[in-house]
Amino acid sequence: MTDFRGLALAAAFLTAAPAMAEQAVTGFTLDNGLEVVVIQDRRAPVVVQMVWYRVGAADEPDGKSGIAHFLEHLMFKGTEKIGPGAFSDIVEAQGGSDNAFTSWDYTAYFQRVASDRLDLMMQIESDRMTGLTIAPDQVDTERSVILEERNQRTDTSPGALLSEQMRAAQYLNHPYGIPIIGWRHEMEGLTRDDALAFYRQHYAPNNAILVVAGDVTPDEVRALAETHYGVIPAAPEIAPRDRVSEPPQLAERRLTMSDPRVSEPYISRSYLAPERDPGDQTKAAALTVLAELLGGSGTTSVLARALQFDQRKAVYTAAFYDGSSVDDTTFGLVVVPTPGTSLQDAEDAMDAAIADFIAKGPDPADLERIKTQIRAADIYSRDDSDGLARLYGEALATGLTLEDVKAWPDILKSVTADDIIAAAKDVLDKRRAVTGWLMREEAAQ
Repeated sequence: MTDFRGLALAAAFLTAAPAMAEQAVTGFTLDNGLEVVVIQDRRAPVVVQMVWYRVGAADEPDGKSGIAHFLEHLMFKGTEKIGPGAFSDIVEAQGGSDNAFTSWDYTAYFQRVASDRLDLMMQIESDRMTGLTIAPDQVDTERSVILEERNQRTDTSPGALLSEQMRAAQYLNHPYGIPIIGWRHEMEGLTRDDALAFYRQHYAPNNAILVVAGDVTPDEVRALAETHYGVIPAAPEIAPRDRVSEPPQLAERRLTMSDPRVSEPYISRSYLAPERDPGDQTKAAALTVLAELLGGSGTTSVLARALQFDQRKAVYTAAFYDGSSVDDTTFGLVVVPTPGTSLQDAEDAMDAAIADFIAKGPDPADLERIKTQIRAADIYSRDDSDGLARLYGEALATGLTLEDVKAWPDILKSVTADDIIAAAKDVLDKRRAVTGWLMREEAAQ
């Protein structure tokens, strides 16, 4: 069943794309090592400023899991010049919005304001790059906040707990196996000294990327960046990331988890998979297309056709892959069986569908449709200052270059059926996989 409507919409979108994708992207580096990316988009008098630090949950000291995310929260608690909680108040008073987020590989802070407020945003953001102060009485309060966040997002969700356990089983040695939020027993012991030590070790201009997108020019941004960020000295102790490596996985790992709160049992599987590397993105592009072919659509993907419509053994199927990471990432599959279908039968059907796909290769029409839709989605993500800032910031924070980002659409377009099958044979090997079953407690018994 071909999704003609989706294909037509994608084709129409691509026809209009050149006018939407004309943003000029400029990059330069200040003398103190701060990388700067300027993305011009003059359609509205709005600007997004993002500061990305090349440090995340995978860079934390042993026994201090969650410190990167904890520090992200404490960064809003004031500096020597700005009082506790006043940072966001300043942004809001300008009619803007701000927030932050932490991943395994980076921590990012951003504001979206009118373009004539960029000077002020750089002033306050550069201030907290070096001037953070944490009042002792704020630490206990904020620790309680992140513990409650873990409670709401992870501890009360069987699916989140299964994912956390699977990731820990996937990465036996590499810190990607540690949750971003942190392990609860370690989070409970995080201190003010831990946060300040992590801050002083990693927050510096030569470990950061400034991305400014919107109604600006490179010359304007350079002048403001020199004024506010350029005066901050580089930290001489900043060194390239030095992470332990993951040993070769020689056998499949399996987990079963039961919980009375489970409403729909399901199968989840993740495989170790290569990430996007600078100058070498071909395999990641093939895996991106493979994920869409296998499980990107609830109606036309390989798993949906085989398990949901032909065999009626699943009510939901999906495949996913994101190559934006410093080290090896994962390729994932999910199958939710129909009532009356056992998890084993559903898993067997999933494996059979994958084997059949590898044996026969992708349908040429499906491949072209998926490539068109991926290209349309990529262009759409670039038609927004926020999306562009995130696109370039994440890429540079994980080791890619501006040239890699610009080349990505053409690399996706050049992916062949042979590339996809080669990637599938290499990655979709159960000896490199973790398979998890989530079930109701009474079913497990």
